[in-house]
Amino acid sequence: MQHHNLDTARIGPRRDPLNPAGRSHAPLALAVALAASLGGCSLTPAYHRPSIAPVGAWDTQAAQPALQGEPPATVRSDWWRHFASPELDRLMERSLSDSFTLQAAVARVRQAEGSARTAAAPLAPSLSLSGTAGASSGSTSSPTRNVLAQASYELDFWGKNRAAAGSGVALARASAFDAGTVAMTLSASVADEYFTVLSLRERLGIARQQADDARKVLALIQAQRSAGTATDLQLRQQETSIAGLDAAVPALVQQLKVAQDALAVLTGRPPEGFTVEGASLDNVLRPAVSPDLPPQLMALRPDVQAAEARLVSANFDIGAARAAFFPSLSLSASGGLRAAGAGSIFPPVAIADAAAGLLAPLFDGGRLGGQLKVSRARQVELVATYRQTVLTSYQEVEDALGAIANARAQEALQEGGATSAQHAAALAMTQYRLGSADYLSVLTTQQALYQARDSLAQTRLTHLEAIVSLCRALGGGFGRADLQFAAAPTSRSAPLQSQEKSR
Repeated sequence: MQHHNLDTARIGPRRDPLNPAGRSHAPLALAVALAASLGGCSLTPAYHRPSIAPVGAWDTQAAQPALQGEPPATVRSDWWRHFASPELDRLMERSLSDSFTLQAAVARVRQAEGSARTAAAPLAPSLSLSGTAGASSGSTSSPTRNVLAQASYELDFWGKNRAAAGSGVALARASAFDAGTVAMTLSASVADEYFTVLSLRERLGIARQQADDARKVLALIQAQRSAGTATDLQLRQQETSIAGLDAAVPALVQQLKVAQDALAVLTGRPPEGFTVEGASLDNVLRPAVSPDLPPQLMALRPDVQAAEARLVSANFDIGAARAAFFPSLSLSASGGLRAAGAGSIFPPVAIADAAAGLLAPLFDGGRLGGQLKVSRARQVELVATYRQTVLTSYQEVEDALGAIANARAQEALQEGGATSAQHAAALAMTQYRLGSADYLSVLTTQQALYQARDSLAQTRLTHLEAIVSLCRALGGGFGRADLQFAAAPTSRSAPLQSQEKSR
C-alpha cells in the first residue's frame, strides 16, 4: 500500500505559538517599525483587559497524596504522561501528528498568518517594474523601448494601516490559540476514549468470569438435582442468572467497538484493523493533579487567550474605522530609460516623474459611520464573550475538582464493598456445598458481587475521566508560550518518533 506524506501538527518547546509554520515575521515587523518611525496620529483606543470578578482560590480542593510517592502532577503539554501508560503516550503522539481535525486547524492558522501579512502590506512602499517596446510616433523604422520603475507609498498619518496590520496580527494570534484549543480537546478525547476502551474490556472480563462461575454453580445444582437435594426452581433460577450475565456481553461488546472506532479516528486511522493492547485499567495511574490558581488560568487556556486576541483585533478595527474619516495622502514616483531601436544614433534618455495625491471622503451615504458603529458593537460583543469564556473556564475547573473528589470517595467505598462482596460470595458458596446455606444466599451474593465489581470498574473510569477533565479545564498545557504548531512531512509507514517535551 502506498503511503503519502502529510503536513502534520506537532508540539515542541519554546516556540512562538503565533507563528505556527515557523516562518519569519521579519518583513511584517520591518513594515510596522517603518510606520512607527514616521510618527503620525493613531486613533486606535488604548487597550485594557476587561475586568473579571477576582477569585483567589478554588472552592473544591481535590488535592490528595500522590500515588507511589510521586509529587503532585502539573498540567503541561504532555500531561497524559502522568498516567504512566506507554500505549496512551503512543496514541497521543499519533493523534497530534496525524489527526485531520488538527491539520485543518493548523491550515487555518496559516491562512490567518497570510491575511495578517496582506493587511500589513500597505505599511511598506510598493515597487513595480515595467517595460514596453513599440514604434515611435510618426516613425515606422525606429522602434523605442521603455524600462520604467514605479514606487508608491501611502503616508499612514492617522494610523489606519497600522491599525489594520495590528488587527491582522491579533487575528493570527487568535487562530493559533484556536489550534491550541483543538489540540487541547483532541488530547482529552483520546485519553477519554482510551480509558473507556480499557474499562469496557475490564467489564467484559468481569461479566464473562461471573457467567463462568455461575455455570459452575449450575453444574453443582444439576448434580444435586439428580441426587434429589436441589429443586427445579433452583435450577431454573440459576439458568436465568446465567442468561442475564450472558445478555450483558453483547451490549458491552458493541460499546467497546464504538469506543475503539472513535479512538482510531481520533488518531487519524481507519477503524478497520485498529486495536488496543491494554486489557484493563489496573496499570493506569490516577495522578494527583495540582490545579493552578484562578488568576493564572487566563494565561493557560488557549480559548481564553483566543477570545482576548479577537478583542484586541476589534480594538484595532475601531482605530481603522475612525481613521477612515480623515484624508489619506499618497506619494508616487517613477523613473526609467527610454531608448530608440538598435540602429538609432541617439543615446538612451532618462525619464522621471513624481506626484502626490490627497483623497478625502466628503459624502458616502453613511458607510463610514456605519462601519464605525459595527466595529464598536463588535468590541462590546467580544468583551462579553471574553468574560463569559473566563467564567466558563472557572466553572469547568470547579466541576472537574468536584468530580475528582466525589469519584475518589466513591471509589474507596466501592473497593471496600467489592472486597466484602467477594468474601460473602465465597462464604455462601462454601456453606451451600456443606449444606448449611440455602441456594438463595448463593444467588444473591453472586449477583451482588457482579454488580459491585462492575460498578467499581465504572467508578474507576469516572475517576480517570474527571482527572482528564481537570487537565483539559486547565488548558492541557496548550496555552503556554512554549506551544508550537510546525509543519513537518511524515509517512504513516514510518515508526513514531518521540517528541521533545517542555517540562
